[in-house]
Amino acid sequence: MFDKCPGAAHIRTPTIKIKKCPECGEEVEIFSDEMQVKCSNCGFIVYNIVYNDLQSCMQWCKYAEKCVGEELYKKLRKRSDE
Repeated sequence: MFDKCPGAAHIRTPTIKIKKCPECGEEVEIFSDEMQVKCSNCGFIVYNIVYNDLQSCMQWCKYAEKCVGEELYKKLRKRSDE
């Protein structure tokens, strides 16, 4: 059951995305398990929409800890509490 969760694969095995900084147009690398990154060119904070979706399942899914593993679950929960 846990391997079938639509968001679980992106949490357990992060993928990298190249986004453009909305401020200066510089390419920014962001992993699917990162909430935000700072543009190395201008310092603008680029947010990861996918991360916010992943965080939401950590809030309500009763299987979240079993799904992604205890260590990663605690890491993601800590980030969401900050």
